Amino acid sequence: MKKILLHPSYYPSIVQMAAMVQADEVVFEIEDNYQKQSYRTRTYIAHSNGVLLLNIPIKHSIDGSKLKTKETIVENAFPWQSQHWKSLQSAYRTSPYFEFYEDDLIPLFQDPVSSLLEFNLKAFQLICELLDLDINYTFSEEYFKNPQQLDLRFLINPKLKNDFNLQDYNQVLNKDNEFHSNLSILDLLFNEGPNAQNYLETQQLHFFV
Repeated sequence: MKKILLHPSYYPSIVQMAAMVQADEVVFEIEDNYQKQSYRTRTYIAHSNGVLLLNIPIKHSIDGSKLKTKETIVENAFPWQSQHWKSLQSAYRTSPYFEFYEDDLIPLFQDPVSSLLEFNLKAFQLICELLDLDINYTFSEEYFKNPQQLDLRFLINPKLKNDFNLQDYNQVLNKDNEFHSNLSILDLLFNEGPNAQNYLETQQLHFFV
């Protein structure tokens, strides 16, 4: 039985989504301390100039103390939602499935956001609905340094340049025929549509071997 532990993230990377699809049970880590510059608040998309980072600003504690991810609040003084949506429109409006999914996605870039965790879970649940994915998940109740589940929490770190050997798929903004691997699940969704489910199910992930 494949039972994995990983962090909720902002429109998960393709490797994260593939791991969840192929697992029998997912445990979301919510008892960790928030760390900046991770997939908790960022996702990467293909753009005309290459790869573009979309980042959610968060409110830091006034006294500088550590916050748990589940306590982290989004900073809405900056119009990040509208800017992210404009970036997605610019990047994917010519992709095969952007118009098919945009009406479902746009409320997440318009409705008020407070809790980072709640927003990430809401986005994740919507992706599951759009791709008809039935992912069984629960939440951690305490932080374990050595969990019983397969520990995939390292996947939250975008600085880890692991070669996951993901299969190429057609990317509309594939500049100079350079395939950009392991972008946001949104890239796969807009380019492959319903076929994204099969793609996620069939990737050979080394940590499951």
